[in-house]
Amino acid sequence: MKYYIADAFSDKPFTGNPAGVCVLDAPLPEELMQGIASENNLAETAFVVPREDSEYDLRWFTPVTEIDLCGHATLASAFVLHEVLGAGKESCRFHTHSGLLEVTPRENGLYEMDFPAWPLERIEVTQQMRQAIGCDILEAHQARDMILLLESEEAVRDLRPDFAAIAALPEDHGVSVTARGSSCDFVSRFFAPNMGINEDHVTGSLHSELIPFWAARLGKNTLIARQLSPRGGTLYCENRGDRVKIAGRARLYLKGEIFV
Repeated sequence: MKYYIADAFSDKPFTGNPAGVCVLDAPLPEELMQGIASENNLAETAFVVPREDSEYDLRWFTPVTEIDLCGHATLASAFVLHEVLGAGKESCRFHTHSGLLEVTPRENGLYEMDFPAWPLERIEVTQQMRQAIGCDILEAHQARDMILLLESEEAVRDLRPDFAAIAALPEDHGVSVTARGSSCDFVSRFFAPNMGINEDHVTGSLHSELIPFWAARLGKNTLIARQLSPRGGTLYCENRGDRVKIAGRARLYLKGEIFV
């Protein structure tokens, strides 16, 4: 099968979040897709099966499990289909475990994803959370992921989390820290050791939670976000009520073939 690695939410080498994209002629067994994702050892590997008229089946696997929504590997898949395989300039419509997701090419090399919005529920800050993160926490919220509000962009950037302690939290998906930005509207980092990813470089799906959260706090629906992992990435965001728009750029790093 054809295999590509594209850096999502990036326009220069060794930044953004690398995603593997496998373009298939027909669906593969789950155990084979999981084996390929484990061998690739990227945060996510996407498996794309064409339907017709710019529609595709899309699934995502970490090195240890399948997940229900992934932003950067969706953006990378659309980028590969358009820029590498010449799928045209129409929107890509992906049939996924999270419903129908659409990715539309925009000006200046941006790809805009239409994702569901996930509201957050405020929960109690615990000492276990503080010990795992290693700093003071202003607020804690829960949706798919646990969202911890910190006091500043610097606090997010300088954080040195305890990954074993994060894995022991009562949270089976991921934990994010976020704060109002000094260089943009808001910043974040994302940790998911229980899913084989100590720190994800740029997490598009996380912004299905963060965009409504920060839109309400900042009183604006169009926002620019930065994820402050060592590689880093920029996301252009829009709150649309029960949906969010998440846009970013991508660049091709590798193309080849997988033999199994």
